[in-house]
Amino acid sequence: MEPPLALLAELTHRCPLQCPYCSNPVRLSGASGELTTAEWQEVLTQAAAIGTLQVHFSGGEPTARQDLPHLVRHAVTVGLYTNLITSAVLLDQKRVDVLAEAGLDHVQISFQDIDDVNGDIVAGMAGAQKRKRDAAAMIRRAGLPLTVNLVVHRQNLGNLAAMIEMAAGLGAARIEVAHVQYYGWALANRDALLPSRAQLDRATEEVETARARLAGAVVIDYVVPDYYAKLPKSCMGGWGRRFLTVTPAGLVLPCHAAESLPGFDFPSVRTGSLADAWQASDAFNRFRGTDWMPAPCSGCDRRELDWGGCRCQAFALTGDAAATDPACGLSPDHALLDLAVQDARAEPPPFIYRRIGALPVG
Repeated sequence: MEPPLALLAELTHRCPLQCPYCSNPVRLSGASGELTTAEWQEVLTQAAAIGTLQVHFSGGEPTARQDLPHLVRHAVTVGLYTNLITSAVLLDQKRVDVLAEAGLDHVQISFQDIDDVNGDIVAGMAGAQKRKRDAAAMIRRAGLPLTVNLVVHRQNLGNLAAMIEMAAGLGAARIEVAHVQYYGWALANRDALLPSRAQLDRATEEVETARARLAGAVVIDYVVPDYYAKLPKSCMGGWGRRFLTVTPAGLVLPCHAAESLPGFDFPSVRTGSLADAWQASDAFNRFRGTDWMPAPCSGCDRRELDWGGCRCQAFALTGDAAATDPACGLSPDHALLDLAVQDARAEPPPFIYRRIGALPVG
């Protein structure tokens, strides 16, 4: 078994933003249950020991943890490439410089829009977009490479071309144009976020135009929503094949959304090793490989390319985590995606904002 390429270290669920497409679970953990500095350092040591190459510090908002520079420094010491995935609204130049001095390798900032009013409505925080732009300038002054993540959906796609221009102007070497994927909080807000096919087609054209114009200067990654797909994506490179996640409370997951799946006893770094979780736990082995696959996946010549698609999406839409991902055109449940697209409302409903203690209704 190959070691995991990367560890997603979800340091906390705390976050000043309340984005309605957040990938965190709908039941968020409070600060009292978070791993301590020493526990996270041990996680990083064990990750390096089993052959992991990268750590992505995420949340919630990872900069809400005051010990973040210590964790970065420890990750560097044990030989991990370090990436900070942040909203950036809590950063100032001093904190950026401290992180750079600790050895941070890269920063990724997400933006909700180029329109400050709409972006702040999506983020649930006044002044958030300006803080992000200011933080991007601080990061570049500190000499750190920057990726800008543009999370797009029906309520900001009209500004996509301008958002790409903004990201390039901020000095990003990489831009991720990522359509919302619908599980967790995003599933609860699907009617407010799911774009029309016309919006998607226009966005794809704008991305291709920007790629041609910025070729050689900026790399643009593009992630389309599964709801318009005919083939499923290889979610996380396949269940338990490339990545692992450690939650704020220390659970070890094959992907960041796996806590949504019932019937799992996910291992914890507080009671066992990362190596045992990766190699021997039922949670990681249940959907590894191809033996678990039902038809039509089991007889498909793409089964070792897409690995059956997304288990969390399969459960969210069908109630069965072992079902063929409905994003596949061969899935008996593919019509569920067609119905969702057809049922998209002319006027989007209000957002259900991400808040600790808040749950989706309906």
